[in-house]
Amino acid sequence: MGRSLPLLSTEQVSKHSTPKDCWVTLYNRKVYDVTDFLEEHPGGADLIYPYAGKDITQIMADTLSHEHSESAYEMLDDGMLVGYLATAEEEDELLNNRNRTLVEVKLNEPKIDLSEFQDELPAMEYLSIQTDFAEDAKKHKFLDLNKPLLMQVLTGGFSKDFYLDQVHRPRHYGKGSAPLFGNFLEPLSLTPWWLVPLIWLPCNFAIFYVGFVNQNKVIALSFWVLGLCIWTFVEYCLHRFIFHLDGYLPDHPLALTLHFLLHGIHHYLPMDTKRLVLPPTLFIVLAYPFYKLVFAVFPFYMACSGFAGGTLGYIMYDVTHYVLHHTKLPQFLQELKTYHLEHHYKNYEMGFGVTSRFWDVIFETEIYNTFEKRN
Repeated sequence: MGRSLPLLSTEQVSKHSTPKDCWVTLYNRKVYDVTDFLEEHPGGADLIYPYAGKDITQIMADTLSHEHSESAYEMLDDGMLVGYLATAEEEDELLNNRNRTLVEVKLNEPKIDLSEFQDELPAMEYLSIQTDFAEDAKKHKFLDLNKPLLMQVLTGGFSKDFYLDQVHRPRHYGKGSAPLFGNFLEPLSLTPWWLVPLIWLPCNFAIFYVGFVNQNKVIALSFWVLGLCIWTFVEYCLHRFIFHLDGYLPDHPLALTLHFLLHGIHHYLPMDTKRLVLPPTLFIVLAYPFYKLVFAVFPFYMACSGFAGGTLGYIMYDVTHYVLHHTKLPQFLQELKTYHLEHHYKNYEMGFGVTSRFWDVIFETEIYNTFEKRN
């Protein structure tokens, strides 16, 4: 992708930082003059002002702030591109370019095929780039992202091996959530992350309260902590042996469709903001056997305390899962974010821990820096 435009230094760009002269950069490379666009911005000019003269890569990809479609990126390139931000080496050249002549610049964007497993985790800004739907369907002969996905899985005639290979190759819809049912059932498949604490925290606190006030406080807290610790093991087992039942799936369209509904769609579209947490109905189905077991094994009030600890662990897990995909984290949590994204983009057969890698270490399923490339 090349175009004859001037190279601009960081200092030059930073000077264009007023409402009447506003420039921004993307990928720390493309420079845009967005002055005339400020009042047309759907979120208002006030959202852009703090980034005047600065890079907007992260905020453009931040769905919590404002979800940007692929057309938003296209709009920037179509008429607002005024130059390229010089690298350190290029800035040295600019100092010796007294006439400020135009320089032919080739935008050096890495050619990353995100549907291939990566040796190194791609930069976060590339995880929001929309897949070319037509090209993807033509190349892989799997699913067409323009059409409802579930019936394609059910009626596509895919073998198990082909399905498992394709469903774990990440795609990116780029403009909200891809259609799953394509009918009135569609809202049932979409769950915003905040619904999990909103629905389940009051229930969790109520169960905890019953256990806490009706028995010795030390016993109540001990069982609560025990439940919380046991959840970490349950989290690992659910992810590894239920969500990734992969090799044990029957080679049948119904089994593949069930797998797609349960976890396959998350690996197929890992950055879909509305399909990162368990829908409440699915949580009830998965939690019911644990509920029956806990209340059958322990006296009622001990069971309340233990079950409250376990369900709080689940709530923390689902919120953490969303955060790891879509939130900029402090440095001490960034390693956990990288670890989980490596499960999606490097090796889906390893790295099953989400809130921690503790059980991955115990069971030797930890993802390491070395990457054994798949054939």
